[in-house]
Amino acid sequence: MNGRSETRKLVYLGLMVGMAMGLHIFESMFPIPAPFPGAKLGLANIITLFVVVTFGPKEAVVVTVMRTILGSLMIGTFFSITFFLSFFGGIASSLVMGITYRFLRDSFSLVGISVLGALTHNVVQVGVAAYFVSTAGIFFYLPYLLLFALPTGFFVGLVTKQMTRYYRPLQYSTHPHP
Repeated sequence: MNGRSETRKLVYLGLMVGMAMGLHIFESMFPIPAPFPGAKLGLANIITLFVVVTFGPKEAVVVTVMRTILGSLMIGTFFSITFFLSFFGGIASSLVMGITYRFLRDSFSLVGISVLGALTHNVVQVGVAAYFVSTAGIFFYLPYLLLFALPTGFFVGLVTKQMTRYYRPLQYSTHPHP
């Protein structure tokens, strides 16, 4: 890529960070009325999966890292357990979605990739939480979170599929259309 293309890509990724951060902050303001605390829709993962499709896994991880750091600074959770749950869950989810899209996109739809990302996010979050509370008993909570991850991952995948259908900066795409 030439200098102008690199600048455009950087600006575009900055916009993706801003949108993901906005969704992250928006979602933090509305607790989900569920029988288990901490369950979220994962709206920022719409942007993450969109970046996976548009640019690739490396860029998606960068967007996730920037979104979790800047978002937690804005809502006042930086270096709290909430930050670490979001940070490590987001990175793992981004990597799983990126690797699955890159190597197994013929076997998984965007909805399937999103569900894998949601499941990964919850497994890693429970692992991080178990580390912080120094007990493996928290893993009994995992089946409930995984059950919640199925519809939320499905929703994120559907929205991302529509986004890639109607808005896709083709000059940046290195992957075939899903």
